[in-house]
Amino acid sequence: MVQVTLEVNGKRVSHEAPARMHLGDFLRDQARLTGTHLGCEHGVCGACTVLVDGAPVRSCISFAVACEGRQVTTIEGYDADPVMQRLRAAFTRHHALQCGYCTPGMLATSRDIVLRLPDADESRVRVELSGNLCRCTGYMGIVAAVMSVLTDLKAQPDAAVQALRAGQAQGRGAAPVAEKPVAFAGFIPTMASPAEATASATPGSADSAAPTPTAAPADKKAGRGSQIDGGFQVPFPAAEVWAFMVDLPALASCLPGASIESHEGDRVKGKVAIKFGPMAAAFNGAARLERDDAAMRAVFRGAGQDTLSQSRANGDITYQLEALSPTETRVNVNLLYSLQGPLAQFSRSGLVQDFVRRMIADFGNNVTARLRQPAGQGEPLAQASFNPTAMFFSVLWARIKRWFGRGD
Repeated sequence: MVQVTLEVNGKRVSHEAPARMHLGDFLRDQARLTGTHLGCEHGVCGACTVLVDGAPVRSCISFAVACEGRQVTTIEGYDADPVMQRLRAAFTRHHALQCGYCTPGMLATSRDIVLRLPDADESRVRVELSGNLCRCTGYMGIVAAVMSVLTDLKAQPDAAVQALRAGQAQGRGAAPVAEKPVAFAGFIPTMASPAEATASATPGSADSAAPTPTAAPADKKAGRGSQIDGGFQVPFPAAEVWAFMVDLPALASCLPGASIESHEGDRVKGKVAIKFGPMAAAFNGAARLERDDAAMRAVFRGAGQDTLSQSRANGDITYQLEALSPTETRVNVNLLYSLQGPLAQFSRSGLVQDFVRRMIADFGNNVTARLRQPAGQGEPLAQASFNPTAMFFSVLWARIKRWFGRGD
């Protein structure tokens, strides 16, 4: 974790964040500014566009730490902006939005067009907007809105808009210049030796106050996606639990929504169906188990695709057994995953992460139940039941209690 300090919508914002957290996640999860929408997470759709020092930036492919000390403007910070006031009115007048998901990014790009290209014609406006995808409007209303603002400013120039254009032309960007820029805190390279770290941060300097990033464990494969840690305890000896945890059909029977279609050695093909609030998916895919019997540690690597949204998922589930006593075992679980496509917007939600931890806990209860009452020889393994409504409200209620318990 590193300390990231930005000036967001004119206010200083400072939070701890993973070194590889992108700006979009930082704004939504750390700064609680959820007007920035995340779509493709590959810098393609433009929904996440924000201004950094007055220039449009794809927040899904920009690291938050790389924006240290800079000015960031999101959709929540445009109220006093003369260009955005005109654009908002024009978007309403020309029906330039429908579902509204792309609108924050579309407005940021449109603002840049108005300031940078005052003489743009309709053809040029369409080219400039081509990096922002909209599946609802057909762009007709959006283009008409931008053109109307350009036409109005030609007919009746606005001094405030002219000042922003002049600032951009001089390379200052189109965002107001802060009176007191946020100090840029230095950093110490992760691999620096203690002697180098001491030499690079002398007492009393700005660098000495900067946090030292902690190197990620080698087996975490930092940067591959989101991580969730969890675990559960089972009242059985470690050897017995391990034998169960490497039996893939038995393991799948304890995971609600999972089913195996084919199984050969340590490789399986199957399906995982989940539903949580607005999110529903059925991933078809394949996985393999990599095991270390001596250490009682295994990694379950899988990949699949949702049949409805065509979203793709990749993930590693690492679990390691820890013998707490001759009859008690703890199973430590680490989930490292990434989502691509429409479902990616849900992947970082705090509620979804709570949901996954609850699923891990329920999985542990199912493992305990199966070890207590193993299936008879030749009997098919009954699939664990899953009630998505009960799960959703259980997770939601637990979070509400935690909020009030913390006094938030």
